Amino acid sequence: MKDKILQELLDAEETRQRDGLELIPSENYVSKDVLTALGSIFTNKYSEGYPGKRYYGGQENTDKVEALAIERAKELFGADHANVQPHSGAPANIAVYQAWLNPGDTILAMRLDHGGHLTHGAPVTSSAKLYRFVRYGLSDVETGEIDYEEMRKVALREKPKLIIAGFSGYPRSLDYQKFVDIGNEVGAVLMADMAHIAGLIAGKALPNPLDFGFHIMTTTTHKTLRGPRGGLILSKGIVSNPLKAPEKTIENLPTLIDREVFPGMQGGPHMNNILAKAVAFEEALRPEFKEYAKQVLKNSKQLASDLISEGFKLVTGGTDNHLIMIDMPSSFGIDGREAQEIFDKIGLTANCNSIPDDKLPPFRPSGLRLGTPAITTRGLKEKDMQKIADWMKRSIESRNSLEDLEKIREEVVEFSKKFPLPSDN
Repeated sequence: MKDKILQELLDAEETRQRDGLELIPSENYVSKDVLTALGSIFTNKYSEGYPGKRYYGGQENTDKVEALAIERAKELFGADHANVQPHSGAPANIAVYQAWLNPGDTILAMRLDHGGHLTHGAPVTSSAKLYRFVRYGLSDVETGEIDYEEMRKVALREKPKLIIAGFSGYPRSLDYQKFVDIGNEVGAVLMADMAHIAGLIAGKALPNPLDFGFHIMTTTTHKTLRGPRGGLILSKGIVSNPLKAPEKTIENLPTLIDREVFPGMQGGPHMNNILAKAVAFEEALRPEFKEYAKQVLKNSKQLASDLISEGFKLVTGGTDNHLIMIDMPSSFGIDGREAQEIFDKIGLTANCNSIPDDKLPPFRPSGLRLGTPAITTRGLKEKDMQKIADWMKRSIESRNSLEDLEKIREEVVEFSKKFPLPSDN
């Protein structure tokens, strides 16, 4: 790179990633092939429309790339239809809302303070201004059990047109069959926002909501899927002409979604990103990806157990997925922001996060969120989780000693260098 300032920053970020451990559950490392696709000449091409139905010329290669990405996504998740154009997970969710709902319609989603995502109706988002959100939540914060009976009562009372199963900060499993039963009882469309666990679903380590009767599944393509930063919408139903407005029926959901992604929300798709998605989907179809998904869960459960042994109090007492939430005030009398900053100093990257019924503000919440997708990609196994738990405990106890923190940092760097980034291979 001729720009020396930016090259230095690029090198510094590569060093940061290589010399530390990424514990944010929504982050991962991509392969060299994904990076190559992102930096490819497809960056140059405008491709408004869909394969075979573009508005610009010169589409003989883009059509093949997008069609391949679509077919691979459908195979990976057992869907009738896939839209690979959303730029990220939030636009994917909003496209579904706008495809099926009218302004003022009701959506039933998880309480934000119990683990729901911003796009599930946070007051600061545009979706909250357009639609009416009602909530379900946990019946027992200690175990993480969702109150499905209360969810059913809310659904019967409020008659939502859309019910969302999904989360960004929930370490337990969802009972998809109960969602389907409630949705069918009130005549709601069922949407699963699986941004966090899509790779674990693709790798057959966790159940697939589409197998239970969900109509739509949205996801990001990074996180556990290990692809480029982007979005994906999967659905069941009949695929018709996306350039012709169909009736609003469940069977027509794929076409309604296509029309809302383009031209409803987005202009030209990012073809270099779609090429990278196609690469990642093929990688996720390989047998070794199933082993990866299983190992993510093994590492997560082991790390949770080791953290508990070191005195950390975990939200819901453990985890069923890739994600762990720590109640920092109850563990060591500090908030999640302070813990995040301490761990940054030693090369462990996590993120502060609100916990259920949090008494602290969102910017300085009680919780710390961490997970195992990225470290599993690096090759860490169950035996390595104790080191991480030990470093976390020691750094908190030594938080007022820069010398002690530097010693721990040196240990983390030495250890991390044993596990190359996928792009090194």
